[in-house]
Amino acid sequence: MHEKQYIVDDLTKNDTWRMFNIMAEFVEGFDALPKVYPAVTIFGSARSHSNSTNYKTTEKVARLLVENGFNIISGGGPGVMEAANKGAAEAGGKSVGLHIHLPNEQKPNKYANVRLDFKYFFVRKVMFVKYAVAYIIMPGGFGTLDELFEALTLIQTRRIKPFPVILINSEYWKGLSDWIKKTLIGAKHISKSDIDLLRLVDTPEEAVDIIKKTVIV
Repeated sequence: MHEKQYIVDDLTKNDTWRMFNIMAEFVEGFDALPKVYPAVTIFGSARSHSNSTNYKTTEKVARLLVENGFNIISGGGPGVMEAANKGAAEAGGKSVGLHIHLPNEQKPNKYANVRLDFKYFFVRKVMFVKYAVAYIIMPGGFGTLDELFEALTLIQTRRIKPFPVILINSEYWKGLSDWIKKTLIGAKHISKSDIDLLRLVDTPEEAVDIIKKTVIV
């Protein structure tokens, strides 16, 4: 069995020029994204098919958010990202796709009417959180969990203003929520109140209602 091979840039080469590329990505994002405020960032699996419940729920929540005065930011790729951009675009909102260049998996979807391209994950992450008034987390994998826990960490440590972090599909997320309560809180690695940073819901309407009640724009 052949192990996967990864091509990684030698981080010791051309560091000075790399800094210019990083700065250019920040400048482009800082220039374009204030125009989409207020926006809700939606995360979830790139592998969700267009006929899946995951996809259809995302499309609906994006549409409802636009109808209630919010724009949508996604990762700009397939699956949940496509559904988020599709729902927003078809509802007449600004549909932002923050596309990341990956070797195999991710290609940009056609529904983002505002598109930025990134090489560096950390620059893209800044854009996700800086211009969001809420996060909606659909079922997903490592990337989705990464964005979820980064947001929770930033809110917990007061590096950003608190905003709603809403997980849709309580059945999918219940195991994680239970583990946080039993293991993390049980071991006193986080405070009991930290679990309140998460909101588990089952419908797009519930998610939109939370955002409307808690977000002041």
